[in-house]
Amino acid sequence: MWRSIVLGAVAGMRAMTPLAVVTNSVRSGELGRGGGMLPRLMTRPLLSAGALALAAGEMAGDKMASAPDRIVTAGMIARTATGALAGAAAAPRDRRAPGAVLGAAAAIGAAYATFHLRIIAQRRYGQSATGAIEDALALGGAALAARI
Repeated sequence: MWRSIVLGAVAGMRAMTPLAVVTNSVRSGELGRGGGMLPRLMTRPLLSAGALALAAGEMAGDKMASAPDRIVTAGMIARTATGALAGAAAAPRDRRAPGAVLGAAAAIGAAYATFHLRIIAQRRYGQSATGAIEDALALGGAALAARI
């Protein structure tokens, strides 16, 4: 269940990154398919490509001064949903519901924690530098979760 928690935490930083990692990990066989509708959906090439494009766009947009705070309602809904979806997909078949709950909870907690940490860091290092560091943390966490 650690995988679900880590992917949820990544969703708190970057909403689309966990979906990109999960779809590619399922398609490559790194993450078990386990049967059922969710893993079958994750193997779709169009979903995988779309998730990658959205994740890249989110990372680029995050460095812009006009980027909204991650804790606005729409952002929190997206983070909670992608955390739950990635958490469910990463969990064993018989533990998908708890995986979804853990992923959603980790996304909410990480969104608020990283929001406040980033505000503090931005005062010293600026938006682009802190965003790049956060990107690296999100990608590293997602890559780790794909291999746990």
